[in-house]
Amino acid sequence: QVQLVESGGGLVQAGGSLRLSCAASASFFNSYNMGWYRQAPGNQREMVARMDGGGGSNYADSVKGRFTISRDNAKHTVYLQMNSLKPEDTAVYYCTADRWCRDYWGQGTQVTVSS
Repeated sequence: QVQLVESGGGLVQAGGSLRLSCAASASFFNSYNMGWYRQAPGNQREMVARMDGGGGSNYADSVKGRFTISRDNAKHTVYLQMNSLKPEDTAVYYCTADRWCRDYWGQGTQVTVSS
């Protein structure tokens, strides 16, 4: 079982920045693909950014050039640096871990961007 705990959400003005963190209680953390998803009210959950164990990453088109995913395998932590935030980035952000066809989700952290 993998537990994921997100932190770093909050309220920020448009154009501002936030950094989300996700601490994972996982052995062999570097073997997990890690990701961030988000869900806004009335919308489906969508992928924001993912990073595999080798450091390869991909992003949703809507966040490319503004968000950066990174991981610190020694600390079992994945980060999402969010810059140039827009009101449409407002959502609950979830951290995910997956390996061998099993996936795990955190409880989510609220990000609210005011205009």
